[in-house]
This record gives sequence, C-alpha cells and structure tokens, in this order.
Amino acid sequence: MVVNVAAFIASLDGAAPAPELNAPLAGLWWAAKGDWDRAHKIVQDESSCEAAWVHAYLHRVEGDLGNAGYWYREAGQPTAKDSLEAEWQRIAATLLGSKT
Repeated sequence: MVVNVAAFIASLDGAAPAPELNAPLAGLWWAAKGDWDRAHKIVQDESSCEAAWVHAYLHRVEGDLGNAGYWYREAGQPTAKDSLEAEWQRIAATLLGSKT
C-alpha cells in the first residue's frame, strides 16, 4: 500500500500502479512512467479538483500552457512556475497527505 511520497516513488519500479490508488494518483503515476496518454485518459473525465490539478500538470508537460492554465483554474491551484519535477513532487505529497 502506498502511504507516502517515498513509497509512491518506489512503486514506479512496478508494471502498474497500486490498485488502491485513486484516479489522480494513478494518473500521476503513469505520468512519471512517461505514459502521457494513459495518464491523460485517467484524469480527463474526472471531476475532482485533484484530477484537474494532475490534468493541468500533464498539459504543462505537453507544453500546452493555455490548456494547462484552464485546468489550474479548475483545480483552484496557481499556475506552476517551478520545474516539472518539483511540481510532480508537490502534487504527489499533497494527494498523499504527506511531505516526504
């Protein structure tokens, strides 16, 4: 079971995310594995703020900053200005309810 960011990162060695992960975390997991399409399919139809935040991140990864901006607003999050890696870590920590 994934309970913190370190365990979440360690789970990236696996072939698939842990089945108990919610859609935003599963999308973030696939994003870290480099499967943008799979990550996007998971979060695009979710209505939560958390899914919108991952969706924003994915469009930022893609380089579509206009679309990312829309999803940041939907998520109630400021547009990220830091590195993609730092944002990924921040999203993971927030969604997992931890800082490490």
